Amino acid sequence: MTSPKDSDIELFRATVGPIKRIQNNRVLHQAKRPKPLPKQRWKDEQQVLEDMFSAEFGPEQTTADTEDSLSYSRTGVQHSIMRKLRRGRFSIEAELDMHGMTVAIAKPVLAEFLYQAQRMGKRCVKIIHGKGYRSPNQQPVLKSRINNWLRRSNAVVAFNSARQVDGGTGAVYVLIKQKY
Repeated sequence: MTSPKDSDIELFRATVGPIKRIQNNRVLHQAKRPKPLPKQRWKDEQQVLEDMFSAEFGPEQTTADTEDSLSYSRTGVQHSIMRKLRRGRFSIEAELDMHGMTVAIAKPVLAEFLYQAQRMGKRCVKIIHGKGYRSPNQQPVLKSRINNWLRRSNAVVAFNSARQVDGGTGAVYVLIKQKY
């Protein structure tokens, strides 16, 4: 960079006019503001978890046959996607084993699992609910509840009972809705 010529300096001073130096030894420091906390988003997320499974179920929805296969898809899901899900062609990115859980424990655990899976961008997860062989009446308790809860969840696009090697009618593959 070249230095200014004397004529340029004189022209500048003539244009600006007389200047007066400001004497100030105080510097105003502004305290750093803390980052805002997304309290409303936290409340919204908690509300979503509560709303996701808020519906109560009647007695006709509490039993499911051990051998019944579960299958569900939202409107617009292609048949080829369901075929691929049924055949276990999607990569399982997360798994939740609910053996031994009570309904009261299973409901919030499932809600949190689905929420986290969706938040982390998981596409397909497996939920193991069991076949109910160790239940008092040899009937699955969680299977019918999970069937209803998954149908009501906004995070779920589709689900289908797993292949025999992945648990058969004691587990389901679940396609998760992608958040954008």
